[in-house]
Amino acid sequence: MERVALIMAGGSGTRFWPLSTTSRPKQFLDLVSEKTMIRETVDRISRIVPSEKIFIATNISYFEIIKKELPEISEKNIIFEPMARDTAACIGYAAEIIKKFYEDSVMAVLPSDHLIRKEEEFLSYLEFAFEKAEKDRIITLGIKPSYPETGYGYIEYIDKKKNHHDEMEIYKVKRFREKPNKELAERYIEQGNYLWNSGMFVWKSEFILHEIKKYMETHKIVLEEIEDLLGKIDLNEIYGKKLSDYVSSVFEKFEKISIDFGVMEHTRSVSVIPADIDWNDVGSFKSLEEVFPKDENNNIIKSEKYEEIESEGNIIINKENKKIIATIGVEDIVIVNTEDALLVCHKDKSQEIKKILDKIEKK
Repeated sequence: MERVALIMAGGSGTRFWPLSTTSRPKQFLDLVSEKTMIRETVDRISRIVPSEKIFIATNISYFEIIKKELPEISEKNIIFEPMARDTAACIGYAAEIIKKFYEDSVMAVLPSDHLIRKEEEFLSYLEFAFEKAEKDRIITLGIKPSYPETGYGYIEYIDKKKNHHDEMEIYKVKRFREKPNKELAERYIEQGNYLWNSGMFVWKSEFILHEIKKYMETHKIVLEEIEDLLGKIDLNEIYGKKLSDYVSSVFEKFEKISIDFGVMEHTRSVSVIPADIDWNDVGSFKSLEEVFPKDENNNIIKSEKYEEIESEGNIIINKENKKIIATIGVEDIVIVNTEDALLVCHKDKSQEIKKILDKIEKK
């Protein structure tokens, strides 16, 4: 079967404001290395999937930045969602398009903004997942938890194996669990058959469409309409903004719902591969504690000009570098300085940056 990849890159990246903005969200930032996160993602997957079989699902407003960042990706492979309708719509729509190009294909779906340090191991797990997905299964990569994280969803799997000798293990998923509180997360770790939900999936294009249509009645109707529309055109001639405009009036009928809620919580055809790949979804400023080294006072400093007195556990990011940032007697604070804005917040509140953005946008 043809192996393809779909990289989801339409997110607005609000949790990293003011580093990220609506015109340049998180996936286009060089947040964890000298490369942008989407560049890292494409470089990683292109080692096993050629660029002509890599598709990018995104927002029309990011077209120019994607062309500049990823010149090797054909414009025909950049799939624009006419409007935001969450991951079930994104994946279903992309699968219909990919099926037109590669009728018999197995597809890896990857976020564009995650950190994976063990690249060789990741590619080995993905190769294994491609192989297993050819048998009408949904395969997901679950991350072996190293601590009771409350910011991730979990995957509970059925472990019937007495001895674990195989290098690659795969298990039937019992259920997907929402983000737990600390007590529940600790219980998950103790039980041993829970994994972090990485949001990475592998499936046959035809099979995921079958499962979406089976469990999501409204999506079924919309996808059948889109399939009918796509049957009337040549995707080598109509793509990009033209295609987005062409399907817009149908696409807007999609209900806003994630693939996890729409399919994963209902299907009985999903298996999980426990993956040890040194993964981080880099979901907030606090998550940078798992990414960057700290100084002797547990501060993360990404600034040329910073002075501190009795300041511990802070995250300091200075993109402007014209002024000195100085702290005295503060702990667990995030300070982010850019040319346009200054953010100061407690580390434990960094997931709530969207709330302040909503207030700013209303003024």
